[in-house]
Amino acid sequence: MEAYYKVGSLVLAAALLVAVHQVWAQDCKADIDGLMKECLQYIKKSGPQVPPSQGCCDVVKKANITCVCQNITKEMEQTISMAKVVYVAKYCGRDLPHGLKCGDTTIPKK
Repeated sequence: MEAYYKVGSLVLAAALLVAVHQVWAQDCKADIDGLMKECLQYIKKSGPQVPPSQGCCDVVKKANITCVCQNITKEMEQTISMAKVVYVAKYCGRDLPHGLKCGDTTIPKK
């Protein structure tokens, strides 16, 4: 009987972890959508590096950067410049921590 409860507890724990991850990803999706809407023109590969708008900075300041970085897709990386992402984050007062893996890019030392 004790083994049954242990297995049940493990299944429950696994289910909770999946649920938490899904909620985290959903929260993150809203951050990603907001960043793409407000900041895309400042982080896309084409064009010059220019200071972002206040609207972009507002989204950057509120975003869960770790979650966003973990959910950057290869398709997104084909469109955006990670160097500009770092610039925009810094301009908006959000230094990205050294070693943070953002898509396929690892944030370098300053």
